[in-house]
Amino acid sequence: MATDATEAVGQMAEHGAEASGMPQLDFSTFPNQIFWLLVTLVVIYLVLSRVVLPRVGSVLSERQGTITNDLAAAEELKQQAVEAEKAYNKALADARAESQKIAAEAKAEIQAELDIAISKADAEIAAKSAEAETAIAEIRKGSVASVKKVAADTAKEIVASMGIKADAKSVTAAVTARMKG
Repeated sequence: MATDATEAVGQMAEHGAEASGMPQLDFSTFPNQIFWLLVTLVVIYLVLSRVVLPRVGSVLSERQGTITNDLAAAEELKQQAVEAEKAYNKALADARAESQKIAAEAKAEIQAELDIAISKADAEIAAKSAEAETAIAEIRKGSVASVKKVAADTAKEIVASMGIKADAKSVTAAVTARMKG
């Protein structure tokens, strides 16, 4: 086994002596490598300039057009929204003014009806008050006469209970004088 290992090491050394290192760094292959490098770069340039870049450019211009159109549409929608908001605010202000007008009219109508009802009530109160005053005056007149009569009868009875005889005329005159003040 040791001999096998030494043989393998020997074969590797022989191959290493034949190989001069990395082929990319071998100066004898530089012109060939430079030629293929230039061919590859030209092919990549042609593919990029003729195929890839026009597609990328068309996508970018299409995207720019879409963005521009979207911005224009957004600006138009914004203007429409502003106009709609103005119309809404105007309609709201008109509705408020109309509701205030209706409220004022209703208030005026209610106030007119209230004034009519108050004047009717005042007239009824005045009529009932006049009737009551008349009734009170009649009651007062009747009560004064009743009081005079009761006072005269009472005075007669009191004077008679004292044992003095008084005529009706003098008792009535004394009661009348006393009631006058």
